[in-house]
Amino acid sequence: MQYDVIIVGAGVSGSYMAHDLATKGVRVLVLEAGRSFTRDTYPRKEIDANAQLYWGGGVELNTSATIALLRPKVVGGGSIVNQALMDRFDNIALDSWRAQSDVPYFSEAGLSAWYEAAEKDLTIQDVPESTRNGNAEIFAEGFKKCGFVCKPLTRAQSNCRFEEGNDCIECLAGCRIDSKQSTPVTTLRRALRAGCHLVSEAEVKSVKHSETSVNVSGTLSTGAPFSFEARKLVLAAGAIGNSRLLLSERFNRKLPWLGKGFYTHPQYMVMGLYDREINAHKGPLQTYKSYDPGFRLKGFKLENVFAPPVAISMLVPGSGVGHLAKMKELTRMSCIEVAVRDTHAGRIRVNSDGKAFVEKELNGVDRERKTEGLKAIDAIFRSTGAREVVPGKLGIGLHLMGGLAMGTNAKTSVVAPDFKLHGFKNIYAADSSIFPNAPGINPSLTIMALSKMAASLMLKEL
Repeated sequence: MQYDVIIVGAGVSGSYMAHDLATKGVRVLVLEAGRSFTRDTYPRKEIDANAQLYWGGGVELNTSATIALLRPKVVGGGSIVNQALMDRFDNIALDSWRAQSDVPYFSEAGLSAWYEAAEKDLTIQDVPESTRNGNAEIFAEGFKKCGFVCKPLTRAQSNCRFEEGNDCIECLAGCRIDSKQSTPVTTLRRALRAGCHLVSEAEVKSVKHSETSVNVSGTLSTGAPFSFEARKLVLAAGAIGNSRLLLSERFNRKLPWLGKGFYTHPQYMVMGLYDREINAHKGPLQTYKSYDPGFRLKGFKLENVFAPPVAISMLVPGSGVGHLAKMKELTRMSCIEVAVRDTHAGRIRVNSDGKAFVEKELNGVDRERKTEGLKAIDAIFRSTGAREVVPGKLGIGLHLMGGLAMGTNAKTSVVAPDFKLHGFKNIYAADSSIFPNAPGINPSLTIMALSKMAASLMLKEL
């Protein structure tokens, strides 16, 4: 079949662009390296979910092994393994983007209509405080006692039926009742109904382009090769995936900034141990976020959160009998994470085999932001009666951003304001890889908004 557009990656950006293009009659092919699941086939064990839903069997590490990078490999991408938190960026984030990129529409006014369009594709709700679990109660109580400000999280969800005993910790491996508004039950599903073609378990390894077409090739999970051609290509494989593909093809010869400007919002989970049952794994996994202007200005945010046992075991320090003793108190653990709005950019490179590796560290400013966040968490736990505070021993990179930064200057950016790679008429990107720097806010809704903007520009050309 002849395609108008090939999209590499069936995550948030790829699904949104496929939807907006296919529903307008564009012939779209989506290629995804990961598997396709339904609510009946998502893995039910944590160890299986790690192996089947992520690159690297669950975790990849930066070169110094200080940050665990979680990169989804599944149809639906981050919308399958995240908690579907929906926040618009504020002017603090967008002003910094505009200053760095010179892109004029990076402002609340410039993106407002696109945010509204993205929100219409979903059911978005505040997490009801009436359903909060013991972990959320500690978060809210500690914030009040310490004089901090928090508010309920906003999430893409519909009828989670917590009263029936549903626990959102399972959503980290895909929602078994399809209440989480993942793209396979929203935009991607509608795209497929409109005629979009999806090939899963198809890893793209090569891109060849001309003035009039783009060819992509790679291998299926069976080892069989594939090759497809279209008029235009959309890169939607995320910061690492997009950078790896282009660096392997030596695009950095024309795009010197390729792979640079990588950010992760490094997150550090801290456990508070109590002499009572907390059951942080029950009900909504997350309910609150910090809404304290002081925290925002200091470059960090807090959220109540938890993780399944394997993940917690990787974070709890110690070994042997001491580690086992901590893990036996799992139901008495409360957990809060600090997410740092990182200022020090990392870099994505590829080795001679085409494998990506990430150089990413915290600088002095980032370490200070982390320290301030940890102090706030310690105060919250102490004020609510925790008998011990246990910091996690490893940073986590959940929001993988950059590598194809957007900007007007081809020497210090990769993607132009029209979402095309500088100097390339038919290769686009609109996912988190184009972020100029770290916004300090959950990125999903902004990825959706930017993807809808990019699709509208493509439609005018097509």
